[in-house]
Amino acid sequence: MDATPEQQAVDSFDPLRPRLIRLAYRMLGSVADAEDIVQDAFLRWLATDRTQVQSAEAYLRRVVTRLCLDQIKSARHQRETYIGPWLPEPVVQSAEDELEDVTLPLMMALERLSPLERAAFLLHDVFDVGFDDIADIIGREPAACRQLASRARTNVRAQRPRFDLPPERGLEIATAFFTASRSGDLTGLRSLLADDVTLHADGGGKRPASAFPIHGIADVLQLHEDLAHIFALNRSHVVMYGLINGLPGFITREADDILQSTALRIEEGKIAEVYVVRNPDKLRHLQADGAMH
Repeated sequence: MDATPEQQAVDSFDPLRPRLIRLAYRMLGSVADAEDIVQDAFLRWLATDRTQVQSAEAYLRRVVTRLCLDQIKSARHQRETYIGPWLPEPVVQSAEDELEDVTLPLMMALERLSPLERAAFLLHDVFDVGFDDIADIIGREPAACRQLASRARTNVRAQRPRFDLPPERGLEIATAFFTASRSGDLTGLRSLLADDVTLHADGGGKRPASAFPIHGIADVLQLHEDLAHIFALNRSHVVMYGLINGLPGFITREADDILQSTALRIEEGKIAEVYVVRNPDKLRHLQADGAMH
């Protein structure tokens, strides 16, 4: 029996869904928002005369990008009023995931771009879309799209990965960091940190976290010295070690039974930046995927 039009729409859409979600997540920094955008795109795909579509992927990429651009406009005010540092929602990568060099620091740098710069950069530099197609997607001339991507590339160049650290070595450092930071071993912790290390903690006003990034090894060590007695009384439990937004790190379950993610940017064998997500709203998808029980 021939498939119904609805089933044909599902069959053509589902293979593209993971890549569309990756695009939407990198545009928005939110897993839930990315999934909502892609579901909206699917509903539009159902209602489309698909016989007139030459490339399903190109069509859906255009729909998802435009929906993301609309979403970013409404999200700008939320970011401006967000309490404390804003970090993207942590995504744990498995060995099967498509490897892309869109790490957490790069996603934070993308946040500082205009929406069109972000779209042009991601589409061209990450998803290999030509400028003629990008022009059709964002409604600008190809030359303007080339300028948008070039300007974005200049602004985020410092956040592209610069050192090829084997994943296993990164996870060794992440393991050592967890052990030293939770046990109060400040000497061990000092040996892992770069002198100009920065710690970012995103609590979103819902869990305790520093209102500003903490710069420098002395202040980061002082923070962990202050936290040592809390960790001694309320132990953290590692749920898993792995790559989080392209960086080595770990997911922990804290004493209040809420998950927390920690990702580390490592340069020349030293931890240059620590990214901690404590906002429970940004960790729900980790609980919901069933992998964090």
